[in-house]
Amino acid sequence: MAFSSMSLDSLKKKIDEVRGFLSVALRIANAHTVDFYTRDVWRAYMGMDPEEVLTAVNSGCDRTGAPKVNTTYGFCDVSKKLVDVPALLRAAKAHSLPGLGVCVQRQRLMETLRVMGRDTKDGMSEEPLLPDEFMSSKKAHEVPAMAEVVAALSRCCKVKQVIDVGSGKGYLCSFLSMQYNLQVFGIDCSSTNTRGAQERNRKLKKFSRAYQKHVQFSSNHEVPNEETRDSWENADEREERMPDHQIPTFQMQKEEEKNGAKEREQIDMAEAQCSLSPDQKYTSPSDLSGTREPSELTNTDIENPFFTALAPDIVEQSFPRVPPSQLSTEERERRKRENLERKARNGKGKSDNKNLYSPLTSYVTAETELRKLITELEDAVMVGLHTCGDLAPSTLRMFEAKQELRAVCSVGCCYHFLSEKFDEDGHECESGVYGFPMSRYLMEQACFCGRNARMSACLAMERVTVGGGLPMESLFYRAVLHVILQDHYDAHKSERRVGNVYSKASSFVDYVRRALRKLELDELKLTDSVIQSYHDLYISRMSEMVAFNMLKVILAPCIEGLILLDRLCYLKEQENVFYSALVQLFNPLLSPRCYAIVGMKEPGAL
Repeated sequence: MAFSSMSLDSLKKKIDEVRGFLSVALRIANAHTVDFYTRDVWRAYMGMDPEEVLTAVNSGCDRTGAPKVNTTYGFCDVSKKLVDVPALLRAAKAHSLPGLGVCVQRQRLMETLRVMGRDTKDGMSEEPLLPDEFMSSKKAHEVPAMAEVVAALSRCCKVKQVIDVGSGKGYLCSFLSMQYNLQVFGIDCSSTNTRGAQERNRKLKKFSRAYQKHVQFSSNHEVPNEETRDSWENADEREERMPDHQIPTFQMQKEEEKNGAKEREQIDMAEAQCSLSPDQKYTSPSDLSGTREPSELTNTDIENPFFTALAPDIVEQSFPRVPPSQLSTEERERRKRENLERKARNGKGKSDNKNLYSPLTSYVTAETELRKLITELEDAVMVGLHTCGDLAPSTLRMFEAKQELRAVCSVGCCYHFLSEKFDEDGHECESGVYGFPMSRYLMEQACFCGRNARMSACLAMERVTVGGGLPMESLFYRAVLHVILQDHYDAHKSERRVGNVYSKASSFVDYVRRALRKLELDELKLTDSVIQSYHDLYISRMSEMVAFNMLKVILAPCIEGLILLDRLCYLKEQENVFYSALVQLFNPLLSPRCYAIVGMKEPGAL
């Protein structure tokens, strides 16, 4: 493998190092916060006070005092309790992905792909899109970075199709199709996401064409002023500026329905300006009684971003429009013929369909037959941006199994939704395809991680260390509630999930009562004073939970590292994979799940 970033044997040694460390430390990550007080987790795992732990973690000191017992990674060899936090901190840092030195820098990957494919960036749009015009700041950081890598993979493999699994709202798909002229198929299991992506892509396509026309016109005449730039940057701001986790698709659609009539009318007007022949002008249904000259455009027209982005020549050369019902048959035929001729001149015939984003709704697994979903499928690059749970390993398995998939770029997330092949005792679960482990190497060792540990892997250490913090009060409330449930109600009831009760509660007493009602338990069994007494009893021990969860945060990169190294090992074990690497694509402060698995099969003749 001429361009491999690391040999398989070297990778296995790194995996062994991580597993050796986690075999000692993983028990902390697998402790459940809900059981924190009922099982007295602190005293079971820790041989020091919480204040000592927090001091060592916050200061990052190398030594607070030599332990008086033999330790392994800071854990006492006899009691198995943590007695040396600085030693644990050093070990965790050394066994994270940066500490292991297994990642390829993004710039180095791009250089490698340029060498392999003699990259010339053919097909890229002349004018770069400004992603913050229609995305949140997080997506505006992620999408261009990943799109550049995906485009380089497509050029290296000499393909023009991209398949995005778990495409969600379609940000990456739209950007790839508009910026790099790729034919993109976005597959998502949610029909709601697919419908939302179709509507959003329609708007972005119209905006992009208008934006490109305006840029072209301005380059030939004059530089757009600040007011015009501001209007571009505000396009679709209501819909796209908020972070993704704060705008579920159904909320966006509800908001769109609320303002839909007015917005659709404005959008349709802008689309008509782009598509009608020069001797036509579209007027809204409310304005059919007469037409307006360009100088008579209202403030609403001017402020609308779709109008503002239109090239001035389109707006100024408009003429009154006669309703279709009043046109003669000959006139309708003439205009239809002119429209077809204009589309042909502008290259908007059949060939333009190659550069479209096509959202599809389907539940995808490694066994999915892509050709049944995509009838026009050719050789393609498969991508996934923050694919959830088992979808990320399924993406890699599809890439390996299907010859038409020439390259893959996968960024996973939601590790707690991964399925595991083995249990804690090394026993194999029911037959089937599981998300972890993927590699033959870890399967032979019956590697087990655990759901709580995988959930810990989702914690964002970089954000916490710069003051992001953890939702400690909600975790504290849930742990104390568990004590109440075990003291006063059937034990099996306490295992049921409470859900997001905390966000609606005004106090601990209110929280408990809401939780009891959700669990269908008798809330009148306890008085307010009894409930409050539990809070007052355990509040002095909240520092234990804070310190313990900080240790989980510290271990998070190591657990994530093991999962990602397993995926990389899987690709390196495949004979038909020519190149594979683990690449940091994003800034972890902006996007905590920042690592991509990149793989490529033997490229075509160079």
